Amino acid sequence: MKIRSAKSKASKYAEQVDAGALQVIEQLRAAGFQALLAGGCVRDLLLGRMPKDWDIATDADPREVTGLFDRTVSVGARFGIVVVLLGDRKYEVARFRRDGPYRDGRRPESVEFADAEADARRRDFTVNGMFYDPLSGDLLDYVQGQRDLEVRVIRTIGDPKERFSEDYLRLLRAVRFAARLDFTIESSTFAAVRAHAEHVNAVSAERIRDELTLLLTEGGVVRGLQLLDESGLLEQVLPEVAAMRGVEQPPQFHPEGDVWTHVKLLFDHLGNVDADLAWGALLHDIGKPPTFMVTDRIRFNCHDAVGAKMATSICQRLHMPNQASERICELVAYHMRIRDVKEMRASKLKRLLRQPYFPELLRLHRADCLASHGKLDLYEFCQQQLVDSGEETLRPAPLLRGADLIAEGYAPGPRFKAMLAAIEDAQLEGQLSDRDAALLFLRENFSPALA
Repeated sequence: MKIRSAKSKASKYAEQVDAGALQVIEQLRAAGFQALLAGGCVRDLLLGRMPKDWDIATDADPREVTGLFDRTVSVGARFGIVVVLLGDRKYEVARFRRDGPYRDGRRPESVEFADAEADARRRDFTVNGMFYDPLSGDLLDYVQGQRDLEVRVIRTIGDPKERFSEDYLRLLRAVRFAARLDFTIESSTFAAVRAHAEHVNAVSAERIRDELTLLLTEGGVVRGLQLLDESGLLEQVLPEVAAMRGVEQPPQFHPEGDVWTHVKLLFDHLGNVDADLAWGALLHDIGKPPTFMVTDRIRFNCHDAVGAKMATSICQRLHMPNQASERICELVAYHMRIRDVKEMRASKLKRLLRQPYFPELLRLHRADCLASHGKLDLYEFCQQQLVDSGEETLRPAPLLRGADLIAEGYAPGPRFKAMLAAIEDAQLEGQLSDRDAALLFLRENFSPALA
């Protein structure tokens, strides 16, 4: 069914449409083609949210689209998709199509160019299957997406088993949309998610990683994690995280409950974060299940080191970029360091405070505390140290370099690193303030020099 919105209601959507998207639609229309906003941007407009991306559906084929615009990139000619570049913005323009059978759980074997209704019916969820014409104010809804927006439901278009078998990433997308929008997943749709959960591993590691990253950073993460668990998807994509369920913690430090409860609660206190910190927060305690023991109390000895190794394995499995993997594993490996800051020597504390990962580590520590015992004294101590320590205090200019050691007669070699580190430690401790003092320290602690 096609539902036309009232003009008065539609006008407010038209005013919010991105100028570049409107330009693309107007140029296609001027050339005699149909052109409509499609999918997620329509959903977000109707919900009063500002869309991140503006996708356009048309009956023009890719060659015709390319001929109408100065700058284009073909990203899926087989599927009729062209990206139009206007300034620094990108607009995906896709031809209306009907998909053939899916054999690999990701892509159709063939596509057939079709009309708007056929295009709507091949999409994943009803709330993502609507079109909007910003020029006329018409909302084209063949799949009752507007109804499901009003009742706040995620529902597949047509048979959920068929929709999920076409692309098993949709299993994760159902959870992400429900969490992000604070919607419920319609009962037969959720039953199909549970029934097909084991098939999610047919999806490439990169696509799973990207979908999980969106779940962790777009909003509604606590509910998203709970839905992952309830659906059986968590056990499939992150079994190490699922293993935290039911692992008890010492109540004097963790009155909130088991490790899984703690991790979910932590995200309530973390706020908006980037992907690396979100992943670090999710994985920071994965070393607890394998290190659980009861002695005088429940203990998790070396769970930070064990967890860092596990995080490395997870990052490799999900094909995380090297830089992201390094930062995530640093957060897991060092998340217990802040407990010792008041006992650290000045040099060790300053080295910690100046680490590139320390701002994220401190945010993780704060959320970790608020999700457990609630004490923030160490967090506040570190904040004060950062205020009191300027850049010159944390990163003073070196008093000596390798060339100075050579000039003193020391043969270059591996111990140069330890010698220079010892000099810097003394400098950070306030024991050395000039080059002459550093040379004297060198001669006294690393003699004899080699002629």
